[in-house]
Amino acid sequence: MRGWRIKFLFLLVVYFAGFATAIYCLAPVPQGRACQINDEKSFVYSAFKSDEFAKSFNTAMHKCVEFGKDAAIRAGKFIKQKLDERQLQ
Repeated sequence: MRGWRIKFLFLLVVYFAGFATAIYCLAPVPQGRACQINDEKSFVYSAFKSDEFAKSFNTAMHKCVEFGKDAAIRAGKFIKQKLDERQLQ
């Protein structure tokens, strides 16, 4: 009984650590610090491009959802076809 509690606690810690990291990466940077960032390889510079990342991620997610819908429709038609074939036999 004790093992699932430890696993659950570990999962909560990992989940909230990821959530805090996402908030840190997507939080706006004060204007005074923006001029200090010149290195394109730095982590903070990449945070400025979060709007571009969000747009591209949103587009990719919509494509995935559309693909999932199409796959579900095709699978439903295939299953219905197979069921109809079995009922005829």
